Amino acid sequence: MITDKLNAEFWVISDPHLIADSMHDNGQAFSRMQKTSQGKDLYYQETVLSSFMKMAQEKKPAAIIVTGDITFNGERVSAERFRDIFRPLKDTKLLILPGNHDIYDGWSREFRGKKQFYAGQISPMFWKAIFDKSYGHCESEDRSSLAYSVQFNPQYFLLMLDSNYYGSEETTEAPHTRGGIGKKQLKWIEEQLRWAEQNHLRPIVFMHHNLYAHNPAVNRGYVLDNAHDLRKLCARYNVKLIFSGHIHAQNILGPQGTTPTTEIVTSSFCSNDQGYGVVRVHPKHVTYIRKTFNMNPYLTDKEKQNYTLTHFHDYLEKLQLGSIAADLVQNDLRKNHNDIDLVRKMGNLFARMNYNFYTGHNHMKAGELAKIHATEAYKTLIKQHPEYRLYLKTLYDTTDHSNLRVKIRY
Repeated sequence: MITDKLNAEFWVISDPHLIADSMHDNGQAFSRMQKTSQGKDLYYQETVLSSFMKMAQEKKPAAIIVTGDITFNGERVSAERFRDIFRPLKDTKLLILPGNHDIYDGWSREFRGKKQFYAGQISPMFWKAIFDKSYGHCESEDRSSLAYSVQFNPQYFLLMLDSNYYGSEETTEAPHTRGGIGKKQLKWIEEQLRWAEQNHLRPIVFMHHNLYAHNPAVNRGYVLDNAHDLRKLCARYNVKLIFSGHIHAQNILGPQGTTPTTEIVTSSFCSNDQGYGVVRVHPKHVTYIRKTFNMNPYLTDKEKQNYTLTHFHDYLEKLQLGSIAADLVQNDLRKNHNDIDLVRKMGNLFARMNYNFYTGHNHMKAGELAKIHATEAYKTLIKQHPEYRLYLKTLYDTTDHSNLRVKIRY
């Protein structure tokens, strides 16, 4: 058991995508990788995670749970570095599960000068050895995967699932984006849920891939291939809460159809605004609040001399917005080369709408949204890119639903 307190707190982060500093020399090859990393920060994650660990040392949540993609591309050294960063924690337990980039990722590389070199990959055996302390807290392990269960406190039971596809040996192939739960793991999950029910424990599930489609236009490869199988188990055993990641966007969906489960997807910790979830369990309910990590109080004196680190959210926002807008602007400059200002407005609009969705700040009054739709930039954008019409409509929510907080009652 992680804690004997009935009122306890744990934190959730997802997709930190750490590449250890020792895996690169800040050279040309690594710089090129940063520019093509879709808005992820690759340079400063050791500092970010070390600062986050220091905050945990101060505030002492019972656990930090990471819903996958611990590493950038499955570098064994990066996983070991992640473990070492959090090793000083004494009052807080680290609970880890793998993402699609962690196990036998054929893109695993280190970067020296202008060149990339193959780096040692992570096998399931190495994963368990590296994060042996996480597995040391388990009640049960699934023999067919890297899934395990943990009793959090006298009332809550955590299932840490493995939703990823990977082979049985090192590979040169790209990692799978899609995911699913194998039949043997499903059987193990049902056994765990039945045991929790018999012992009057409330299950909370964690996995990398999503149970629900959090964006109607973009969900292929993100929702579990066999989500219906897990949804049946959630309905049968009244699973009210699931945490996942993978889509790098902050989003909350309540119960769908006959499935009683609320799913909270946590945005990527290495991009956007360093979002993390604070979860408090109580005898009658669970509360979730998304917060943004301010690492300035936890930086060393030397680190505080680095302007980027002391203005890190500005850096991440520009990194993300620039990444989203770059391709669009380059393409549209060819079509609107006489109106650079319009192209710039289109790129900024497209990037901002995406950024607000990723950070969960995508709620807007209907009148405000209508004003956006009436702008020349928006009209030109959907005229020249009809493939974005449905997608852009999904990025804003004019209801009173929140993606930043929720309360689950029992």
